[in-house]
Amino acid sequence: MPSKESISHIEGQVYFVSDSHLGVPNYTSSLEREKKLVKWLDEIKSDATHLFLLGDIFDFWFEYKKVIPKGYTRLLGKLSELSDMGIKIYYFIGNHDMWIRDYFANEIGCTVFDSPQVFLINGKKVFVAHGDGLGPRDRGYKIMKKIFSCKFNKWIYARLHPNFAIWFGHYLSRRSRAANAVKDEVFVGETKEFLILFAREKIKTEPFDYFIFGHRHLAMEFKIDETTTYINTGDWVRLFSYAKSVGDKIELNYYKAD
Repeated sequence: MPSKESISHIEGQVYFVSDSHLGVPNYTSSLEREKKLVKWLDEIKSDATHLFLLGDIFDFWFEYKKVIPKGYTRLLGKLSELSDMGIKIYYFIGNHDMWIRDYFANEIGCTVFDSPQVFLINGKKVFVAHGDGLGPRDRGYKIMKKIFSCKFNKWIYARLHPNFAIWFGHYLSRRSRAANAVKDEVFVGETKEFLILFAREKIKTEPFDYFIFGHRHLAMEFKIDETTTYINTGDWVRLFSYAKSVGDKIELNYYKAD
């Protein structure tokens, strides 16, 4: 089950990545992106001490007590290798993989979070989350998230045969991506971007050096004020972007495989 553990202090080389949405739009394209993600993970393992997976790594993930979705063996194996090397992996559940149970914690060694967390990373105070459901507006989605994350509703869904349940989940995820993909890739302005609005409201009562989110599929670094920066890690569908610590700073980067 997701952890409520509160981690306060991290020192080392830290990486953040999100939104690879493995599983769409088809097997071939997904496998190509998975191999690219695994190649990046293989390259960063020499200096990484901590890896943040900020959600929606899979386009759909529903985990039965004894069954997990077919596929993704390259990624799961690489994450297990990194964990066995001593690299600490934090998995923040997103809106497409909110049905994670205990597989990533027990089999890979990830610390799994289903809510935002605050870290001190190399001396900087950082607010970390997938990003869905934060800020004003989008009341319909927030209601839907409560319905999908309800324990009783998950229990009911788990009574479906995996062949149907996983197919149906992928079907709904593809429809969601088709409906929202274009607007997810457009910056709507600092007065309308809900994660910027959330960060501005948050620092009124508590100071932060960084806010780091996924979800938006829009890689960006944005100064909230003179001391606070919002970073969105973008995606591994078209951008192949990620964030990493550089000393006591955190910066946005783009991966270009040789």
